[in-house]
Amino acid sequence: MDTIDAIYKRRAIKQFDTQHSLTEAEERKLLEAMIQAPTSFNIQHWRFVILRDPKLRARVRKEFGNDQAQITDASLLVLFTADVKAWRKDPRRYWVKAPKEVAELLVGWMGPFHEGREWLQRDEAQRSIGIAMQTLMLAAEDLGYQSCPMIGFDIEKVAELIKLPEDYVMGPMVAVGKGIKEPWPKPGQLPLEELVVENSF
Repeated sequence: MDTIDAIYKRRAIKQFDTQHSLTEAEERKLLEAMIQAPTSFNIQHWRFVILRDPKLRARVRKEFGNDQAQITDASLLVLFTADVKAWRKDPRRYWVKAPKEVAELLVGWMGPFHEGREWLQRDEAQRSIGIAMQTLMLAAEDLGYQSCPMIGFDIEKVAELIKLPEDYVMGPMVAVGKGIKEPWPKPGQLPLEELVVENSF
């Protein structure tokens, strides 16, 4: 599928075929595409929790997920988290295939850029999550699947449930599968003139 077509076609689908399963190869293809998303300094903050256990999904839906059907019904449910401190955990591994001088330069910048700026560390981690989410949803569209980004769940309770490490942040979930109901018509985009400024406000 053409990328522009996928962007326009992608919608948040709420109803999925509960009998459909992705093949192992399809799932791998989606996840491999997802991790092509860019990250600051190539840190790859993301840590993806595949919620696969039907009992776990049912509990999340019933107790912490506002009874959103896609939590249990989608073929694949990915919970996005990120390691806020990934920038200082063996940072050379992010640049192993780069020319030595490039790797040394970028690894050398990484510490001073992040050190003491907790707000920035968290922002960068969440930015990385957002780009990876969109990458996954467009990849799903390309493979003929539908998706739904989800934030309507109790973040703190789900974090406890998955034993989220202390230096990680929670992001949204993305449900992927075979949609069985058309979405509502698009509610409408604001005009570009209202959204785009040139040079300054």
